[in-house]
Order: sequence, then C-alpha cells, then structure tokens
Amino acid sequence: MNHLLIFPILLPLFTGLLLLFCAKFGLPWARIISLGSATLLVALSLVLLQRAGAGMPELYALGNWQPPFGIVLVLDRLAALMLVMTALLTLFSLIYAVCGSDGPGDSLHPLVHFLLLGLNGAFLTGDIFNLFVFFEVLLLASYALLLHGGGPERARAGLHYVILNLAGSALFLISVALLYGVTGTLNMADMGQRIAALNPADLPLVHTGGLLLFLVFGLKAAIAPLYFWLPSTYAAASGPVAALFAVMTKLGVYAMVRIYSQVFGPIGGGFAEFLLPWLWPLALATLAIGVVGTLAARQLRQQIAYLVIISVGTLLLGLALNSVAALSAALYYLLHSTWICAALFLLADVVRGQRGAAADSIVQGPPLAQTGVLGLMFFIAALSVVGLPPSSGFIGKVSLMQAASTTQAMWLWPALLLSGLLTITALSRSGSTLFWRTDGETTGAGRASPLAFLAIGGLISLSLGISLLGQPVLVYTQAAAGQIFDSQSYVRALLEFQPVREAAP
Repeated sequence: MNHLLIFPILLPLFTGLLLLFCAKFGLPWARIISLGSATLLVALSLVLLQRAGAGMPELYALGNWQPPFGIVLVLDRLAALMLVMTALLTLFSLIYAVCGSDGPGDSLHPLVHFLLLGLNGAFLTGDIFNLFVFFEVLLLASYALLLHGGGPERARAGLHYVILNLAGSALFLISVALLYGVTGTLNMADMGQRIAALNPADLPLVHTGGLLLFLVFGLKAAIAPLYFWLPSTYAAASGPVAALFAVMTKLGVYAMVRIYSQVFGPIGGGFAEFLLPWLWPLALATLAIGVVGTLAARQLRQQIAYLVIISVGTLLLGLALNSVAALSAALYYLLHSTWICAALFLLADVVRGQRGAAADSIVQGPPLAQTGVLGLMFFIAALSVVGLPPSSGFIGKVSLMQAASTTQAMWLWPALLLSGLLTITALSRSGSTLFWRTDGETTGAGRASPLAFLAIGGLISLSLGISLLGQPVLVYTQAAAGQIFDSQSYVRALLEFQPVREAAP
C-alpha cells in the first residue's frame, strides 16, 4: 500500500502539534517550521497531482480494512486539484503572516496547520462521516483564527459565525445518521450503490437526508439565502486569515460535487435530478446578491467578501449546466477565483494599514505610502476577478459560456456579462477613490515588507499562470470533470481494492 496518500493529513497534523510544543522556543522557530511544512506540502501535493492524472482513483485503507469497511482515503483528479490549490494558498498566506501578523503567543501558525488538516482530510476522505469529522476539525481551527488579532468587531463576527456553523454541524450529523440508518453504510461509493437498490418506499428518507446535506453545504458555500454570515465575517478577519478563508466557501461547492455525483448521482434514486432545477434560481440569486453587495459596500474588505459570493454564484451556474464541459470550466474558475480573492484580501490589509483612521473605507483619505505598486496590483487583480481578457477569469467565464446550450445561454450569458459590468463599475469606484482621490499628507505608516508584496504578487501570479497555461489546465480539469461524471470508475476502484497481505513466515 502506498502511504503517500495519507501524508497531506499527517503533515499538517504533526506540524501543528510540533508548533504547539515548540512555542517556548520563540516566533522565529515557529515561522521556520510553519513555512517549511507548507513548502513541503506544496511539493507533496504536486506529486499527488501527477499521480492522480495517471488514471484510476487511488485508495488508501486505514488499518488495511477491505472497503467499504473501515476508513478509506481516495485520491482522484478533483481531490488532487483541491490539495494543490489549498497548499499554494496556505504558503503565500503564511509568507504574508510572517511580515508581522503572527504575534508571539497568538498560535496563528499551529491553527493554520490544523485548518489544513481539516481541509485536506475533507478533500481526500471517501467516507461521509469522516467528511463530517474533518469539517469539524477545520471549523474549530477557523473559530480561533477568526478571533486572531482580537477586537470587538471580530468577537461579534465570531459569535455569529460559531452559532451558525454549530447549527449547520447539527444538521450535518442528523443527515449522516439518517442516511446511515437507511443504507447501513458510510462509505460514499457503497452508499450510492445501496441507494440504487433501495425499496422505493425508503427513498423519501434518503431524499430528506440529501436535502439536509444540501442545506449544510449551501450554508458553508454561502449561497442565497444563506450568505448573510459571510460579508461581516470575512471583513472582520485579519488579512492572512481572510485570504485562507477564501477556500472555505469552495469547500462547500466541492462537497456538493462530491456527494451529489457519488451518492446521489444517476443511480441514486433520482435525487440529483430533482435538485438540479433548483440550482439555476439559487445560482442567479447568489450572483445578484453578490453584485448588489459589491456595489453597495463601503469598505474594501467587505467588497471583496461580496466578490467571494459572486464567485460562488458563478460556480453554481457551472454546476447547474450539468455537463462535463461546464464542470471543467467551473473547476478552472474555482482555482482562479480562490487565488485572486485571497490576493485582494491581503492587498486590502496593506491598504488598511497605510491609510490611518480611514482604514479601508472607500472614502477620500490620505495617500498611501506605496501607491504605485499597490495600485498596479489592484488593477491587475480587478481585471482578473471581473473576467476581462486575457485573464484567467476571462478564460473561465468564456469556457462556461461555451458549455451552455442555446436555451441555457439565454440565462447564463446575460447573468455573467451583466455581473461583470457591474462589478468592474464597483471596483473602478473603489480603485479611483483609494489610489487617486487622496488628500493631505501620508499618515506616516510604515511601508509594507517585500515579503508582503511577494505573497500578494505570488497569488496574482498563480491566477495569471493558469491563464498562460490555460490549455493544459483545462485539459486537466476536463479529465477531472469526466472522472466525476463517470462515478462508476470510483466504485470500481473501491470494489477492486485488495488489502495488503503480509507474506507468510
């Protein structure tokens, strides 16, 4: 059995524990350990990306139990893609944090790695209960990370965030218990097979569990009308934490793709087909709310939070199209939107630090100490997040448009084009106000560290990079989408798995 599959879980786990035990050695050692582990995780994720591209999903059975018994990890193209995206995002967020956001004794570094533990586990698990477990691990870490830096604003946002996610966790556990009670299994692939063979009288219970799961994932992804927690939460978080949180909503979308293709796919009692028509109005409503919020925002961080909601609405449109080409475009757009929104959160943190009392409010204020480089980065990021050519946002949106049928295009094209127009209007207002319409003298705030610009520029470069490498990336996302739609390959990998047998003495 190849043990490489479990290392994306073990590495952040042991790093987080090591950072807790080594806290007494001081912040420099914590930074070295944290950044070293994050760099190693990037390399490991790239190796797994290459392995996943070779063909069939790979399984890792903990305890060497024959599936569907015991805990199983599954590496396919989608899981590998999410691992790489998250590892790179974490590395650049930590690089930014070492510029001064990680004060002594605030436990930022171990909490980030425990968050990574939950995220990577959620991406790799093939077990619906362990999906719940890893969700809880990352949520516990996110509760503490949201309070990083202190202050009443973060305390209020944290209270709302904790209460809503506790409610979501309760619903998640109820839905898992309901599905287990009906099917007698927790393995996703096995559950899909058993649902297909169920007595029709039991399907209403399965559909109830599926609806509860959709409600939970919709809350995590911040789709309409469950988005209301996100703007205040993301706007209140510190810069590197907000950047990391850019992947949290994408985890909700990932869970929808994984569960509803694997458990409730074509063989899953028709539930996925029942849910599909509802994705269109929910996607359009989420997109509309994000655009209105972006136009109405009075703080740059709040505006970027609404950009995250716009990205979720766009991804839901890709899921609603229900085709390999559309899912491929959505996965490409997911990479772009996560990295570029994270870059904008870091940039907003620098702007906030250089404007004194004006902070990141979109009002006339003192000039920035580094207007030129910050303005250029904001301009590039704004073009990309809106989707103007030749950015990766443009490639993602055009790919979505091309995937739509004639009937679907009547809804999709106007929604994407109008949202892009209104978003660039809002960002133009913000950029001109923050970087051009200044008055008075500089606040005397210190200039941002070169490492801060390395982190922001690195995330922007990742987005630009998948634009320059658009064809290879789209080929990979096309293969990943095809693997998701061919759910039987996942089942075959499960059924054909053979535990390792020790040789007789």
